[in-house]
Amino acid sequence: MCPTSSSDREPVDASELPRRLGSFPRTWPMPTRWADNDHYGHINNVTYYAYFDTAVNAYLMEATSTDIRELPAVGLVVETACSYLAPLSFPDDLVVGLAVARLGDSSITYRIGLFRAGDEEPAALARFVHVYVDREDHHRSVPVPAAIRAAVTPLVVA
Repeated sequence: MCPTSSSDREPVDASELPRRLGSFPRTWPMPTRWADNDHYGHINNVTYYAYFDTAVNAYLMEATSTDIRELPAVGLVVETACSYLAPLSFPDDLVVGLAVARLGDSSITYRIGLFRAGDEEPAALARFVHVYVDREDHHRSVPVPAAIRAAVTPLVVA
Protein backbone atom coordinates (compact mmCIF):
# COMPACT_ATOMS: atom_id res chain seq x y z
CA MET A 1 0.00 0.00 0.00
CA CYS A 2 1.36 3.40 -0.97
CA PRO A 3 1.02 6.01 1.81
CA THR A 4 -0.10 8.80 -0.52
CA SER A 5 -3.16 9.82 -2.42
CA SER A 6 -3.33 10.62 -6.12
CA SER A 7 -3.88 14.30 -5.29
CA ASP A 8 -0.42 14.38 -3.68
CA ARG A 9 1.22 13.04 -6.85
CA GLU A 10 0.26 15.47 -9.58
CA PRO A 11 2.54 15.50 -12.63
CA VAL A 12 5.24 18.16 -12.71
CA ASP A 13 5.72 20.29 -15.80
CA ALA A 14 9.49 20.07 -16.21
CA SER A 15 9.56 23.18 -18.41
CA GLU A 16 8.56 25.25 -15.38
CA LEU A 17 11.38 23.99 -13.18
CA PRO A 18 15.03 24.98 -12.79
CA ARG A 19 17.49 23.50 -15.24
CA ARG A 20 20.61 25.63 -14.80
CA LEU A 21 22.68 25.59 -11.63
CA GLY A 22 22.02 29.25 -10.86
CA SER A 23 18.25 28.71 -10.87
CA PHE A 24 18.24 26.21 -7.99
CA PRO A 25 17.53 27.91 -4.65
CA ARG A 26 20.07 25.75 -2.79
CA THR A 27 23.12 23.78 -3.76
CA TRP A 28 24.94 21.02 -1.93
CA PRO A 29 28.52 19.85 -2.63
CA MET A 30 28.90 16.15 -3.41
CA PRO A 31 32.26 14.43 -3.83
CA THR A 32 32.57 11.34 -5.98
CA ARG A 33 34.33 8.20 -4.80
CA TRP A 34 36.47 5.66 -6.63
CA ALA A 35 33.78 3.03 -6.00
CA ASP A 36 31.12 5.19 -7.73
CA ASN A 37 32.53 4.35 -11.17
CA ASP A 38 31.24 1.30 -13.00
CA HIS A 39 33.08 -0.96 -15.42
CA TYR A 40 32.53 1.56 -18.23
CA GLY A 41 34.43 4.31 -16.39
CA HIS A 42 31.53 6.55 -15.44
CA ILE A 43 29.34 6.98 -12.36
CA ASN A 44 26.90 4.08 -12.19
CA ASN A 45 23.26 5.16 -12.61
CA VAL A 46 22.14 3.82 -9.21
CA THR A 47 24.76 5.99 -7.49
CA TYR A 48 22.99 9.13 -8.69
CA TYR A 49 20.04 8.19 -6.46
CA ALA A 50 22.35 7.93 -3.45
CA TYR A 51 23.62 11.44 -4.23
CA PHE A 52 20.04 12.75 -4.38
CA ASP A 53 19.02 11.06 -1.13
CA THR A 54 22.16 12.27 0.64
CA ALA A 55 21.79 15.87 -0.52
CA VAL A 56 18.08 16.13 0.41
CA ASN A 57 18.47 14.58 3.85
CA ALA A 58 21.73 16.38 4.67
CA TYR A 59 20.08 19.68 3.70
CA LEU A 60 17.05 18.90 5.90
CA MET A 61 19.26 18.04 8.86
CA GLU A 62 21.28 21.24 8.44
CA ALA A 63 18.27 23.49 7.82
CA THR A 64 16.23 22.12 10.74
CA SER A 65 19.20 21.77 13.12
CA THR A 66 17.79 18.41 14.13
CA ASP A 67 18.25 14.74 13.46
CA ILE A 68 15.25 14.24 11.18
CA ARG A 69 15.26 10.52 11.96
CA GLU A 70 14.01 11.41 15.44
CA LEU A 71 10.92 13.38 14.31
CA PRO A 72 7.49 11.79 14.92
CA ALA A 73 7.00 11.72 11.13
CA VAL A 74 9.54 10.46 8.61
CA GLY A 75 9.83 11.09 4.89
CA LEU A 76 9.69 7.96 2.75
CA VAL A 77 10.78 8.11 -0.87
CA VAL A 78 7.76 6.97 -2.90
CA GLU A 79 8.79 8.09 -6.37
CA THR A 80 11.99 8.91 -8.21
CA ALA A 81 12.92 9.59 -11.80
CA CYS A 82 16.15 10.69 -13.41
CA SER A 83 17.15 11.93 -16.85
CA TYR A 84 20.84 11.35 -17.51
CA LEU A 85 22.16 14.12 -19.71
CA ALA A 86 25.97 13.83 -19.56
CA PRO A 87 28.41 11.33 -18.08
CA LEU A 88 30.19 11.93 -14.79
CA SER A 89 33.22 10.08 -13.44
CA PHE A 90 35.49 9.90 -10.42
CA PRO A 91 37.28 12.18 -9.49
CA ASP A 92 34.68 14.80 -10.52
CA ASP A 93 33.51 17.15 -7.81
CA LEU A 94 29.75 17.53 -8.03
CA VAL A 95 27.13 20.05 -6.97
CA VAL A 96 23.54 19.03 -6.30
CA GLY A 97 20.91 21.71 -6.98
CA LEU A 98 17.83 21.47 -4.75
CA ALA A 99 14.40 22.93 -5.44
CA VAL A 100 10.87 22.07 -4.36
CA ALA A 101 8.42 21.72 -7.23
CA ARG A 102 5.44 20.98 -4.97
CA LEU A 103 4.88 21.27 -1.23
CA GLY A 104 1.74 19.32 -0.37
CA ASP A 105 0.02 18.55 2.90
CA SER A 106 1.89 15.28 3.40
CA SER A 107 4.38 15.24 0.54
CA ILE A 108 7.26 17.15 -0.98
CA THR A 109 8.27 16.85 -4.63
CA TYR A 110 11.86 17.85 -5.13
CA ARG A 111 13.50 18.88 -8.39
CA ILE A 112 17.16 17.97 -8.27
CA GLY A 113 19.96 18.86 -10.64
CA LEU A 114 23.32 17.12 -10.61
CA PHE A 115 26.17 19.23 -11.94
CA ARG A 116 29.89 18.81 -12.41
CA ALA A 117 31.46 21.57 -10.29
CA GLY A 118 31.92 24.65 -12.45
CA ASP A 119 29.22 23.68 -14.98
CA GLU A 120 25.91 25.53 -15.38
CA GLU A 121 24.32 22.75 -17.42
CA PRO A 122 23.20 19.62 -15.53
CA ALA A 123 24.57 16.14 -16.03
CA ALA A 124 21.27 14.82 -14.64
CA LEU A 125 17.84 16.12 -13.64
CA ALA A 126 15.67 14.24 -11.19
CA ARG A 127 12.31 14.12 -9.48
CA PHE A 128 12.32 12.86 -5.88
CA VAL A 129 9.13 12.59 -3.81
CA HIS A 130 8.98 12.27 -0.03
CA VAL A 131 5.69 11.34 1.63
CA TYR A 132 5.59 11.86 5.37
CA VAL A 133 4.28 9.01 7.42
CA ASP A 134 3.83 8.28 11.09
CA ARG A 135 7.15 7.04 12.40
CA GLU A 136 5.53 4.00 14.03
CA ASP A 137 2.95 3.27 11.33
CA HIS A 138 4.52 3.70 7.90
CA HIS A 139 1.19 3.09 6.16
CA ARG A 140 -0.48 6.25 7.45
CA SER A 141 0.47 9.55 5.85
CA VAL A 142 0.67 12.59 8.11
CA PRO A 143 1.29 16.29 7.55
CA VAL A 144 4.82 17.40 6.69
CA PRO A 145 6.39 18.29 10.07
CA ALA A 146 6.53 22.03 10.77
CA ALA A 147 10.34 22.05 10.97
CA ILE A 148 10.62 20.34 7.57
CA ARG A 149 7.99 22.62 6.02
CA ALA A 150 9.89 25.68 7.27
CA ALA A 151 13.16 24.29 5.89
CA VAL A 152 11.83 23.54 2.40
CA THR A 153 9.60 26.59 1.92
CA PRO A 154 12.55 28.72 0.71
CA LEU A 155 13.24 26.04 -1.93
CA VAL A 156 9.78 26.25 -3.53
CA VAL A 157 9.93 27.36 -7.17
CA ALA A 158 7.00 28.61 -9.20
